[in-house]
Amino acid sequence: MSQEGYDKLVAELRQLESELPRVKQEISEARDKGDLSENFEYHAAKREQARLLGRIRFKQRVLEFARVIDMSRLHGDSVGLLSRVEMTNLTNGSKMTYTIASPHEANLREGKISIKSPIGQALLNKKVGDTVEVQVPAGALKLRIDSITLGEAPSEAPDEAADM
Repeated sequence: MSQEGYDKLVAELRQLESELPRVKQEISEARDKGDLSENFEYHAAKREQARLLGRIRFKQRVLEFARVIDMSRLHGDSVGLLSRVEMTNLTNGSKMTYTIASPHEANLREGKISIKSPIGQALLNKKVGDTVEVQVPAGALKLRIDSITLGEAPSEAPDEAADM
């Protein structure tokens, strides 16, 4: 994953961990109100704690196995992880740009698609000028790769994103 994605995950984990004391306090206050079998506040706080701990464990696990990609070791001659790909939909002539990202960084609004998505898989290891056909939920797409660069996604999501 990218350094930016790794840093974002670390920040999310820290934010989740900072919520734990508040939830523990809510549990303590609800416990002090008496009979736990019919105490809605207690059960709601315990559910919140379980949800929070599950999310924390998930983020910790992702970070445990995450590998930050050294951008200087990547080559821009074929599509790979962190490649920014400009392409043309040959069916309707529209242009789109996506960055191929790890599944944990994928965000279509930011123009980042997962390397495991149908489009990401179809583009993998292709070069400029190659044409790929890919089946997406909206139907079959025929895409021509116009350029490949290393770097981040554009600031605006592609117009075509809603169709996929």
